[in-house]
Amino acid sequence: MKFVDIKNDVAFRKIFGNENRKEVLISFLNAVLLLQNNNKIVSVEILTPYQLPALKGGKVTIVDVKAKDQNDKVYIVEMQVAEVEGFDKRVLYYASKSYAAQIERGDEYEKLNPTYFIGILDFEVTKNPSYINRHKIIDIETSENYIKDIEFNFIELPKFNKKEAELNSIIDQWIYFIKNAENLEVVPENINDEGLKFAYQDADKHNWSKSELEAYDYVLMREQDDRGRWMLATRRKIEEVARSLFNTNLSNHEIANHTKLTIEQIEKLQNEK
Repeated sequence: MKFVDIKNDVAFRKIFGNENRKEVLISFLNAVLLLQNNNKIVSVEILTPYQLPALKGGKVTIVDVKAKDQNDKVYIVEMQVAEVEGFDKRVLYYASKSYAAQIERGDEYEKLNPTYFIGILDFEVTKNPSYINRHKIIDIETSENYIKDIEFNFIELPKFNKKEAELNSIIDQWIYFIKNAENLEVVPENINDEGLKFAYQDADKHNWSKSELEAYDYVLMREQDDRGRWMLATRRKIEEVARSLFNTNLSNHEIANHTKLTIEQIEKLQNEK
């Protein structure tokens, strides 16, 4: 078997936004939110169903899946591979906007249903050592959760380091799948959850169509191009800083310490003047 990288935009939406495999999203939501017995999600309506992105013209910006359950509670599941400026504010804005969009002007507030944001992050944002943490609006003195309708859940992949033999819960198994699938050759043992079994099937490249694989590869190339542009812009800024130090009393060794450039790179810049 050869599995896709779940963090890829196309793969993420294909697996979690598949209307023919709703068991996958239901299983994941129940696992992340620790829902059991009568509180479990049993059905969902996927509000952003999976569609192949256009390979030409414009960026592919598929990053999230939105759904609502049998009680009209709203769920936003987002994959974020790179930290961006103002990420915390964007998350708050996005969840709040989705919450408010449930009613029109003049509607009764009672029609508003809880909104749950689940961010799968390929970077760290909180001081909590746990790979999964939950944020609610609480009274800072009593911890009372009077305002209940918006909740934020962050899964920080760099903090998840469990091996296959250490997967003690369904949420462990899910996060292991998301973080490691592309490096696996077989489905791990002891996977009994139906939704997670389907997720592994959908992540197997042998079950993808030619057009889906082309879209998947296109996103990979776009991500590599974005990284290349960022690295080039960063290098040019550092070189500009180095050039600004040439007219000072700093030696090349001191400039190298300031800019993290090598002596050879600095000498090359000097020869280009």
